[in-house]
Amino acid sequence: MQDEEFLPRLEQVIRARIRDDDEESYTARLARAGVRRVAQKVGEEGVEVALAAVTADRDELLDESADLLYHLLVLLALNDVNFDDVVDVLEHRHSD
Repeated sequence: MQDEEFLPRLEQVIRARIRDDDEESYTARLARAGVRRVAQKVGEEGVEVALAAVTADRDELLDESADLLYHLLVLLALNDVNFDDVVDVLEHRHSD
């Protein structure tokens, strides 16, 4: 069973780690590297998701998809965009 509150909690954790700028936090270090670096990571992870799908490696597809979603959430946070805003766009498209 999925925890419907997990993604909003993860988004809060990511934003807190960016705000707190803890040297030990991968999220904070990644954010400090800037939007271009995070965008690059999103691109890399997207390619890895695609490759895992092509090779039909389910475990790799799951792992890389999780990495992609995490890096996307960091990129959204750095651009002051909430994941709910993305969901709103999807919902709007679905209703058309």
